[in-house]
Amino acid sequence: MDAVAAPARPHRVATLVTEGMAPFELSSVVEVFGLPRPEVEGSWYALDVCSDRPGVPLPMTGGFSLSAQHGLDVLAGADTVIVPAVVDPRSGPGDEVVQAIRSAHARGARVVSICSGAFALAAAGLLDGREATTHWRYAGLLAERFPAVSVRPDVLYVDHGDVLTSAGSAAGLDLCLHLVRTDHGPAVANTVARRLVVPPHREGGQAQFIESPVVPVEARDDVGEVLVWALDHLAEPITVDMLAERAHLAPRTFARHFTRRTGTSPMRWLITQRVQASLPLLEAGESVTRTAALVGFESPVTFRHHFTRAMGTSPAGYRRAFHG
Repeated sequence: MDAVAAPARPHRVATLVTEGMAPFELSSVVEVFGLPRPEVEGSWYALDVCSDRPGVPLPMTGGFSLSAQHGLDVLAGADTVIVPAVVDPRSGPGDEVVQAIRSAHARGARVVSICSGAFALAAAGLLDGREATTHWRYAGLLAERFPAVSVRPDVLYVDHGDVLTSAGSAAGLDLCLHLVRTDHGPAVANTVARRLVVPPHREGGQAQFIESPVVPVEARDDVGEVLVWALDHLAEPITVDMLAERAHLAPRTFARHFTRRTGTSPMRWLITQRVQASLPLLEAGESVTRTAALVGFESPVTFRHHFTRAMGTSPAGYRRAFHG
């Protein structure tokens, strides 16, 4: 009699619950890996929700409690470990959680973070000497606390194979779909995305969502006056010599004062402001050609070049994502 092949063991995914966390990132993990997928052939994932206090109701953001069935031993034994977030990026998770993450990785598990969960992976030493991302609001803090990590604040996720990090909350869903695409192929990932009613792959990165810092004009200084004037005349041709003349300074002196005031060169600042000014126009459905003219780029080609470099997607791609 021929031997009967044993059924394929499901890939075990373990995710972490901690007191005070927001539920969105956890829900994304449960939605992708915890629901049965009868429309997908073959073995699907098996999901375990873990905590350092299994069975104990933990208060969540939003006024409810959640208790996890499994402890950190199950987390350390999973095939994929997902850390949705840490409540306080300045202090990070407890030592037991860090050790469980480190043990899982040493055993060969794939370790994944969503949003501020990158701080847990960094505390475990898994991001040293690697590129990683987190929510853009925490990027500076991650780089400050863990200088051995090369922080990428402009992308939705970073994949090193064994260690993966994602940006803010919704980017965790992008990364979860990326894991499905890696494990089961694009057709299955597209099927899951349709069930979720989300795009299977988003263009660009979180640079599209970063708030552009505004340099305040606290005193009526010459450079500050020039900043205000330039913002009001973005559609017009502007050169460094023109800005220097308005500030009553020699061009080199003006450039030196400008860089000290803004942290960048006059032309780089001007390009950034023009790209930022183009966003509401594209969101309103304006054409790329007309938008380029309205914010002062000399041609649509130049506009596309600078926009893509700054935003991680093309003007047309941005308009498709945000218009309407």
